[in-house]
Amino acid sequence: MNTLKVERRNMQTKAKKLRREGFVTGNVFGKELKASIPVQISRQNAEELLKDSRKGSQIILELDGKEMDVLIKDINYDSMKRQIIEIDFQALVAGEMVHSVAEVILLNHDKVLGGIVELDLSEISYRATPDALVDKIEIDLSKMKVGDEIKVKDLAIASDKNIILHTNLEESVVRIVESHMTAVDEEETETEE
Repeated sequence: MNTLKVERRNMQTKAKKLRREGFVTGNVFGKELKASIPVQISRQNAEELLKDSRKGSQIILELDGKEMDVLIKDINYDSMKRQIIEIDFQALVAGEMVHSVAEVILLNHDKVLGGIVELDLSEISYRATPDALVDKIEIDLSKMKVGDEIKVKDLAIASDKNIILHTNLEESVVRIVESHMTAVDEEETETEE
């Protein structure tokens, strides 16, 4: 599990100023905390963390010399500057159900022949205790062909007794559809003859 070192943020300093100085702002909240804790993270550490972790990942947060088991609850980006600007964390309590998301990651795109991959859901919403959290769902496309579809009910997360899904079981996650460009090309050749 990844560890991220953060510092308490002085609320007298504006977030904009901190961001110019190379920090990402954030908050830590949770059931057992009296109030949310504003934090600041060096941008370099935040970027390093997000190479392996994502929204829905469980990590260890080091704050004031203490370690906290947390869930990355939200990540805000400035798309113009291509920078992380804020990360929010939920402090986890053993046995307490928390709402989270698992990111859908598609593998082996290049193995799909004669069709187009359509990703219908990029994340699956669910509730679970900290020991059952899932941050990503990997789907291998190598054996899929035109007409194939994977629904939420087909994923391993759907049969996990420790997870309560919020995403509809019948919803399509990914499907392989016929390329319309091929059909258009064939029609054009027929009309030319």
